[in-house]
Order: sequence, then C-alpha cells, then structure tokens
Amino acid sequence: MVIYGVSADVSVGRLFIGGVIPGLLMGLALMLMVGVVARREGMGRQPFGGFLNIGRAFLRCFFAIMTPVVILGGMFSGYFTPTEAAAVACLYALFLGFVVYRTLEVRQLGPIFVETAETTGVVMVLVMAAGALGWCISISRLPQTLTPMILAAIDNPLVFLLLVNILLLIIGCFMEALAAMLILIPILVPAAMSYGIDPVQFGVMMVLNLIIGTITPPVGVVLFVVTRIADISFERMSRAILPWLIPLIAVLAAVTLWPPLTTALPNLLMGK
Repeated sequence: MVIYGVSADVSVGRLFIGGVIPGLLMGLALMLMVGVVARREGMGRQPFGGFLNIGRAFLRCFFAIMTPVVILGGMFSGYFTPTEAAAVACLYALFLGFVVYRTLEVRQLGPIFVETAETTGVVMVLVMAAGALGWCISISRLPQTLTPMILAAIDNPLVFLLLVNILLLIIGCFMEALAAMLILIPILVPAAMSYGIDPVQFGVMMVLNLIIGTITPPVGVVLFVVTRIADISFERMSRAILPWLIPLIAVLAAVTLWPPLTTALPNLLMGK
C-alpha cells in the first residue's frame, strides 16, 4: 500500500484505513474455511478452556504479538522506513529469542543465517527476473500505449474492474508483487480514475489481488518461502493451497462490487 500510495499519489493513511474492513472480512472468510475443513477432516471439537486460560495465553505471547505493533508503529510515526522496519523486526525477534523466551542459543545463529540466505536467494531470483521484465516493459513505453487502448475498448466501469481482476490474478501467478505494481500502476490507475473509480478502492483491490498472487502457483513467492520453512514439496503445497483461494477471491469480489467496503471508513475518519 505504501508503494501504491506513493506511485499513484494517493494518501497512504486512507489506504491503510480502507484496508481494515476487507482485512477483517478476509479473516472471517478464512475462519469459516477452517471450520469447513475441520468438519470435513473429522478433527473434532475441543472444550472451551475458559477466559482465565485465554488471559494466561495472551500474557505468554504478549511480546510476540507486539511485533506488528512495533513495526507499524515505527513506520506510522516516522521513526523508520518500511525497509528499515525489516531490520528492526529481525533485531526484535533476536531479542525475544535470546532474552524473553530464551529459545535461541548463539550456536544456532550460524544455521539460521545459512537457511535465511538460501530462502532469500530463491525469492530474490524471482524478484530479479520480475525486475528485468519490468525494465523491458518500461523502456518499450507499453503503459503509455495501453492506457488509451483500454479507454477506447471498454465503456463500463464494472467490466473494466472485472478485466483488471482477471489480469492481476494472472500476473500475480508469475510476477513478484512489487514489480507488478510498479509496471501496472501507470497503466491502470489513470484508466480507473477516468472511469470515476475511487483510487482507494482500486488500490485495496490491486493490493489484495497481488497478495493472492503470492500464494498462487506456479511462481507464488510466499509458497516458496513456506515450503522451505515447513520442509515440504512445492507441488504438495500448491495442491493444498487451492481451496483456500476461494474465500480470498470471494472477499476480492465483494471489494470490487461494493466500493463502501473500502471507502466508507476512510471517509468517516478522514473526511471526503
């Protein structure tokens, strides 16, 4: 959202607030999917342990839960950039491992660094290829050529959004999200605004599309990371992830068809 906001000249604050309701809907949709899978697999029920156990569990994991608070709080307050937030997150994780939970030892750092380098290397190869493709598209002036063609061929905003969703879902399967955004924002955002589509709605829709792309074969970047961490094959992970795309695409459809899901909260808190 930061990249979209800067590239499309849209308030990053409005984008973050606009993503709250879709984010909650994603969580609820995935919870429903968990319930369906649990019943289908016969996982059974567990008795409710009581609020006291919930409170104890919350206290045990409090410092771990604070990780996104530290990261987002630092970025929103301007103490560090999104890139620097990654380094802060690593240092905070080391602090938790060595000092708070005491689950790490110094002798474990070597294997951790090696495994991290291997995982990062796999992802960066994908990013490098996507960056090269983006450079080729940029110097060919494809964005400036395609925007007038899109406007001339489509006269209905809903049809435009439908085609954009299909395009982004396909592109997300093969390209890294950041590279795809940098390539497509100059093409799609001016066209969307010419149709009268709210840039916050379009931004949340675009980000959600490309997030889904990160877990979609054949080049889902997140799938590569998860398979290395879980030590399972990419093929097995790709088959297992397919049912979980259904609730996410359902939320994407809701965001596309009903603009207030993304625009009502920013307008309420920040004005129109």
